[in-house]
Amino acid sequence: MASNARNVISSASNWMGKVKQTKKFGAVKRMIHAKDPRINKGKVTEEQKKPEETVRHVVKQSTALFFKYNTQLGPPYHVLIDTNFINFSIRNKLDICSSMLDCLYAKCTPYITDCVMAELEKLGAKYRVALRVAKDPRIERLICSHKGTYADDCLVQRVNEHKCYIVATNDKDLRRRIRKIPGVPIMYVQQKRYSIERMPDAFGAPRVG
Repeated sequence: MASNARNVISSASNWMGKVKQTKKFGAVKRMIHAKDPRINKGKVTEEQKKPEETVRHVVKQSTALFFKYNTQLGPPYHVLIDTNFINFSIRNKLDICSSMLDCLYAKCTPYITDCVMAELEKLGAKYRVALRVAKDPRIERLICSHKGTYADDCLVQRVNEHKCYIVATNDKDLRRRIRKIPGVPIMYVQQKRYSIERMPDAFGAPRVG
C-alpha cells in the first residue's frame, strides 16, 4: 500500500511539471552617465555667475535748457555761415546781417572761413553773386590753419573747439553732424526768413510751423 502511494505521488508530480526556479545573479552596479543632470545639480554655471545687466533710462533733456550748459553763447552772437546758406539767402532775397537781427533780436556777427571762401571760388562764375556777398565787409574772415579745404569738416572742427558759434547752413548732412555736438545751435532759411533750432523761445527765436 505504501509503495502504491509513492508511485501515485511521483506520477502526479511528473504530470504537473517541475516548478521553474530563477537563478539568482550577482547584483550589478549601476553607473551614472557623465551628462546626468543630478551631477551638476549643486554646481553654479558661469552664466549664473554673471551679474544681471541693469538697463539705464536716460531722460531726454529739453532744448529750452540750452543755455544752462553753454554759457559761451550770448549777444552779440557769432554766426558761422557756409556756401549753402549764402545761396539760400540770395534766392529768398534776404540780407544776411539784417535777417539775423530779425531772427535773434540781438546783434549778430557773421563769419566766413577760408575753406568756405575757397569753395565759393572753385564753383566759378555761376556763384559770382554769392562770392560778392561773402566779400561783404560786414562779414568777418576766419583764417584756417588746418590741412585740406573741405568746408563741412572745417566748420565741424571749429565748433568742436569753440562752442561760442552758431552754425548757419541749409545743408542736411552738415546739420545732422552739427546736431551730434551738444551746445551748438543751427540757423537755416525757411519760409523766406531765418529760423534757428536748439534755442529757447525766450531768447527771441521765432516759432517754426
